[in-house]
Amino acid sequence: MRFAVASSVAEAVEVCLLSAEGEEHRVPLTERTFGVWHGLLTGVGPGQRYGYRVHGPWDPVRGLRCNPAKLLVDPYTPRLEGTVTDLRAALGYRDDPAGPRCEVDSRGSVPVSVVTAPGGPDTGPRPDVPWEQTVLYELHVRGFTRTHPEVPPEHRGTYLGLAHPAVTSYLTGLGVTAVELLPVSAFCPEPPLLRAGLPNYWGYSPLALLAVHPGYAAVPGAEVEEFRTMVAALHVAGLEVIIDVVANHTCEGDVDGPTLAYRGLDAPAYYLEHDLTGCGNTLDSGSPTVIALVTDALRYWAGELGVDGFRLDLASALGRPRGGPFDPVAPLLAAIVTDPLLRTRKLIAEPWDATRDGYRVGGFGVHFSEWNGHYRDVVRDFWRGVPGVSQLASRLAGSSDLYAAGGRRPWASINFVTAHDGFTLRDLVSYHRKHNDANGEGGADGTDDNRSWNCGVEGETEDPAVRSLRGRQARNLLATLALSTGTPMLLAGDERWRTQRGNNNPYRLDDETSWLDWSAAPDTELMTAFTRRLLALRATTPALRQPEFPEGRATPTDTPDLVWFRPDGRVMQLDDWRDSHRQTLSMWIDGADVRSHPPPPTADSWLLMLHAGAAPIMVTLPGPEYGERYEPVLDTGFPDGCPAHPRSRRPSTRMTVPARTVVVFRAVRR
Repeated sequence: MRFAVASSVAEAVEVCLLSAEGEEHRVPLTERTFGVWHGLLTGVGPGQRYGYRVHGPWDPVRGLRCNPAKLLVDPYTPRLEGTVTDLRAALGYRDDPAGPRCEVDSRGSVPVSVVTAPGGPDTGPRPDVPWEQTVLYELHVRGFTRTHPEVPPEHRGTYLGLAHPAVTSYLTGLGVTAVELLPVSAFCPEPPLLRAGLPNYWGYSPLALLAVHPGYAAVPGAEVEEFRTMVAALHVAGLEVIIDVVANHTCEGDVDGPTLAYRGLDAPAYYLEHDLTGCGNTLDSGSPTVIALVTDALRYWAGELGVDGFRLDLASALGRPRGGPFDPVAPLLAAIVTDPLLRTRKLIAEPWDATRDGYRVGGFGVHFSEWNGHYRDVVRDFWRGVPGVSQLASRLAGSSDLYAAGGRRPWASINFVTAHDGFTLRDLVSYHRKHNDANGEGGADGTDDNRSWNCGVEGETEDPAVRSLRGRQARNLLATLALSTGTPMLLAGDERWRTQRGNNNPYRLDDETSWLDWSAAPDTELMTAFTRRLLALRATTPALRQPEFPEGRATPTDTPDLVWFRPDGRVMQLDDWRDSHRQTLSMWIDGADVRSHPPPPTADSWLLMLHAGAAPIMVTLPGPEYGERYEPVLDTGFPDGCPAHPRSRRPSTRMTVPARTVVVFRAVRR
């Protein structure tokens, strides 16, 4: 078997073969080509545990931290075993990161690489869902099934748990088309958590980008096979698998962190001198070593493990080679979108990093969709009572102001109101401020910019009026998300009325705070049924998920493809958009010229009314040129979303819209 590892600064590299008893056999790699040390070792097969030792300069001032006393993980290993059990032994320095190196051998105290056999269970044909039909569902592999009553206890919280028929049928019945998994590459807690003896539950601290995280395997050592089994089961159900890839930093942390792999191999080839991520270090996206590692890792997950796409964490850092300004065609981003395999997968960017210059919503290239932070903020503001509707209209119509000029489609906007890092939907309408005491950081962690409203009471309450209002507000947020042009993303458990009790950053809490509660409750059942109803409406209504931006163009019915109305039934004019006191907006979408494949079964148009005011408002339905009758389809004033009065209404009819309500009509024509 051939071993190879990149290091341009090493003076010698050894492969260290480890026996089951922990004994070590060192073999020098004597060949060196293009900065890669390599060699052929006979008698080595699957299951062999190994690591690398790098001999070379120790000069912290120049960023050189070679230390042969530290056993290093292979950055390309497809399997990892063990974790850091002694942080002191893993440190490359003695007392000071800038001082002399530590001679303590880290073997036995750090993770090791494992040789694996290629192949495994077939992951099956990819569903290949068109972007305009995609509904994303962000979930955590462990937390999603940790308490699921129908999943066998030994499979709860594992890849096999997510593959269980009860789970896949729940997902398809809900109406989502893709799961977006929080990190599943092998990760290790970063130094502060290691010192505190705490886990990194979310997994945004990678160690080996190609390795499947072993902590989610039902059987130790079977993580690769179980992951492929999970992908196959989801594919059979018609669900795509998107994985969250953290290619912007590693778990080694700042210079005072451990030497586990990259720092000991060739720190200048992997890391920037300054941090853009807020995680202690930043991988240099301009380094050929990093570009090769990241693209090779993505190809492995796509080609060998069958995943359908990638969400790139803090993706702005990937477009800032050498730490410079953001460039949408920076080497690493260009390498991804020009790769023959990767360009066929769904690519999603988190378009920011930890710096002001890194906030680049709308700034990525045509191959990328993006988490739209503007959408989240505008929709949250509107429903918590911040007046003004001009920004809301842009978000409802697909955010063309952000994406159209670059030649992108509406689905480039990943619309969301909640995600893993922040309040859940229930907490968004139940808390005004974060409650993060359980995180152990004195409340200093997690954002303070929540744009939430507690409906008058902080936290849980038995007040029926407050509870009713919270349910209505949650339905308003979900309805806005599902009915907006773009690609909706739901946070797992929002439809089950999940709470984290005001914690907006439980990244270290592997407990009931983070796990889904699968017990049945009236509020849970109602919210789940409402979500199913919403996503079914979206799925059967191409006008609500158009692949092209509305342009105000004339349609076969001699009306524009999109019209905005005031409450009095008149078309919005420039002064109306400038009115910063408005809290009501009606959106009429023409169904006669929808550019979808296959074409829609009917030419019906749709009228969406959104009213965030605290008092009811009298509105007038549009005239007969927009519909001969208006059939109520959805009303968020009711727990199941079913209108109380389903009879059709005539054009230009006046009606009352209750406070804080979304009402949807089908505008029927002959």
